[in-house]
Amino acid sequence: MTLLPHLAARLYGVPLAIHRPKLDVILAVLGPRIGLADLAAPSGFTPPARPASTQTTKVAVIPIHGTLVRRTVGLEAESGLTSYAGLTAQLDAALASPDVAAILLDVDSPGGESGGVFDLADRIRAASSIKPVWAVANDMAFSAAYALASAASKVFVSRTGGVGSIGVIAMHVDQSEKDAQDGVRYTAVFAGDRKNDLNPHEPISSEAHAFLKGEVNRVYGLFVETVARNRGIEASAVRDTEAGLFFGQAAVAIGLADAIGTFDDALAQLCESVSPLPKLAASHAGLFSNLQMESSMNDRTDPAAPDRLAADPAGSLSQPAAAATAMTVADAIEVAQTCTLAGRTDLIAGFLESKASPAKVRSQLLATQAEASPEIVSRIDPQSAMSASSTGHPASPHNPLIQAVKSRLGTK
Repeated sequence: MTLLPHLAARLYGVPLAIHRPKLDVILAVLGPRIGLADLAAPSGFTPPARPASTQTTKVAVIPIHGTLVRRTVGLEAESGLTSYAGLTAQLDAALASPDVAAILLDVDSPGGESGGVFDLADRIRAASSIKPVWAVANDMAFSAAYALASAASKVFVSRTGGVGSIGVIAMHVDQSEKDAQDGVRYTAVFAGDRKNDLNPHEPISSEAHAFLKGEVNRVYGLFVETVARNRGIEASAVRDTEAGLFFGQAAVAIGLADAIGTFDDALAQLCESVSPLPKLAASHAGLFSNLQMESSMNDRTDPAAPDRLAADPAGSLSQPAAAATAMTVADAIEVAQTCTLAGRTDLIAGFLESKASPAKVRSQLLATQAEASPEIVSRIDPQSAMSASSTGHPASPHNPLIQAVKSRLGTK
């Protein structure tokens, strides 16, 4: 018997956004490895192969398959895991690539860990402000997987596919009786009343149960708010789904999907919806991953300052409509990454709508952070962004890429 405590710690006593039947399968497969020998793996089980991201003409396809975790720690090949960190890297690469005009999320997952899923969902939603991001439930987009799919600007579901399971679950295993049968007794010596909560070698206490239930409810609230915002429906409507599953047309009728279609249908429609994308200048290709931002922000912040910025993302950047300038794709990418690095992905849409330049966005974020915390050290020059002309790649007003960006941003 091989004991892997780190696996047990990711399965028990933590909120999981996963379809319950899949959780039972995981427990059956990993049970012997975490000391629960009676949870034997089903005979003939073969771990699924992990597909890599692919790119068709103009569209990058990112597979969201298998059980989702924050980090795979080298287990993806053996256990069929997909990490939020890996998906983030694929998303960033697609956004930065001058050859990618749109992104399609190919979702076939029961969900997984709640840690990290909402950050990635926010990132996908921000990405859809830069390039079209669509998703298709092919065939399963449940729980955490649906949290990611819901962030896309358009969601397809196949006729046999399903979405939903918008809920949170946490497990606690009490193996004290088994310990007694095995003649083993565990004694925990600890300081701090809550330090021994969720100990698997004794029944769960009422205080530990209340804590775990409170955490489940908190994460569930985040889940509901995320889906309601992404899908443009009332939070009460999301709660009314009661974490149920919705297939085919029923998913469209309830507002969790936009259309019935296969993966091929979604891919073909997305390809048709994007115009040919000329290559960006080489100097722009790495903008998303090589942003000129080096700062150290103190964690002690004044809550009022971020709230004011969220209420008016453009702030002092607001310009009369006649003075607003067009925004290039490279500028939009830089604005999105600046907000992401500053921990304010919720402001991306507002800055893009106001057509704020990257330099002004940096200035506004730094000014707000400085107001919130006087101990800020930065080497950011708000005026450091190079103009298109200084890079040697003038932005011609007749460039089809510029025209496409203007059209997308509503600029005449």
